[in-house]
Amino acid sequence: MVKKYIVRLTEDERTYLDDLIHKGKVAAHKKPHAEILLKADISDSGKKWQDSQISEAFGVSTRTVERVRERLVQEGLEAAINRAEPTRVRSRVIDGDNEAHLIALACGDAPDGRSGWTLRLLSQHMVELGYVESVSHETIRQTLKKMN
Repeated sequence: MVKKYIVRLTEDERTYLDDLIHKGKVAAHKKPHAEILLKADISDSGKKWQDSQISEAFGVSTRTVERVRERLVQEGLEAAINRAEPTRVRSRVIDGDNEAHLIALACGDAPDGRSGWTLRLLSQHMVELGYVESVSHETIRQTLKKMN
């Protein structure tokens, strides 16, 4: 299979990666990524290792090696060494209006046969009243804690 992302490091980049590897204190994820890039380098002074050799030597999957090479080519050296930022965006289940309904419900009288509200009861009633489609008791807890 022909590699799509080829690693060609300049001397400055090689020096930077060497210094990073031999530095005393460095983040745990940076060192293997730097070593992967140095071994995958196909320039004249590079090691020119195959992905399978790199994955065996450093105890990572070949897919990890491929991802590091891809990030170097597409995003640059710093992006390849550092962790990828999460791209998932979560929307809030309980917004300002729903928070007000939750507070009113929690401050109100407990259901019949109960001495007080539980988090699970609050989440169940929020769904029953149609304020949200679904909500966990943990979301209720975090919202009430924030309001306290």
